[in-house]
Amino acid sequence: MKKVDVVGAIIVNEKKEVLCALRSQNMSLPGLWEFPGGKIEEGEDPKDSLVREIKEELDCEIEVGDLVVDATHEYPTVVVRLITYFATIVHGEPKASEHEKLTWLSKSELSSLNWAPADLPTLDRLVNEDLL
Repeated sequence: MKKVDVVGAIIVNEKKEVLCALRSQNMSLPGLWEFPGGKIEEGEDPKDSLVREIKEELDCEIEVGDLVVDATHEYPTVVVRLITYFATIVHGEPKASEHEKLTWLSKSELSSLNWAPADLPTLDRLVNEDLL
């Protein structure tokens, strides 16, 4: 089975809200929410990959912080290893270019969305631990 390593950003604003991204109809798992990010290129450091992906997807620059979760999820056709990190925006405002929609939600609102399965371990940690 194909294996893919991806990174995700837990971008937190000054109100302690988390940026959530809705997968578009052009993506796999359309209509599900995720933490923005993308595939790690061969030989690329995960944190460097996350900076690159957020620049490409959201047109803003981030500073990557602490690791949140390193988890693996097996979909029917691919095994995804998702490594999520806290991040803060250092330049620009997030714009949805690849995603259908972006929204900022408080910790208590995060569980109201329909999340992609690979993002659930990160969501669980954010909602159930005092990380924000």
